[in-house]
Amino acid sequence: MDAVRVALLREVLAGTEWPAATRRFAGALRGSVVSHRGGLLVVGTPEYEPWHLAAHLVDEAAWSGTPELAPTLVRHAARPSGPAHLAVGLGRIEAAGRGETLLVVAPDEHAGLLERVHGARRAGATVLALGTGGGDLETMAHEALPVPEGAELDLDSVQHLVSAAAGENAAPLPRARRRFRDRLSRLAETLTAPPPTAW
Repeated sequence: MDAVRVALLREVLAGTEWPAATRRFAGALRGSVVSHRGGLLVVGTPEYEPWHLAAHLVDEAAWSGTPELAPTLVRHAARPSGPAHLAVGLGRIEAAGRGETLLVVAPDEHAGLLERVHGARRAGATVLALGTGGGDLETMAHEALPVPEGAELDLDSVQHLVSAAAGENAAPLPRARRRFRDRLSRLAETLTAPPPTAW
């Protein structure tokens, strides 16, 4: 979807929550990768790989002069012998840590993926989620944009709006106030984390 089509889609959606919601989410994405500079990982489920979103973010990174937006696509069935941009497997999520941003695009929840995402969050990665919402992934994410079944837009269209907004040369939108549950979760993670190793 090119810039003209995105503009037309935004015009059609004027008066709905979608233009503001996708810009807010894109602002959180851009703000996280630019401020942390740790890298952006994009992952889906075994049945749904967001390669199209990853490709659009690569384009937006180049056009906006924001190289931090160029993601690494993490695949469930990656083959080490394949091209480099298609050879990154789920072990990369397990290695994610502080300063990195993990964008999960999942039309449904996958238990194995949720465990890895939870581990990345505990290690300090920022987790953002695009999906149907209402489940464990939305609860686990620092920022989430639910796309419920039967909404005006499908998940693919929302990804186009998010990627286009992430590349816009505007100041990132301020993050929403953290919910009490998020603050409590962060405190629990800090208290239960193993002590740092001494050198």
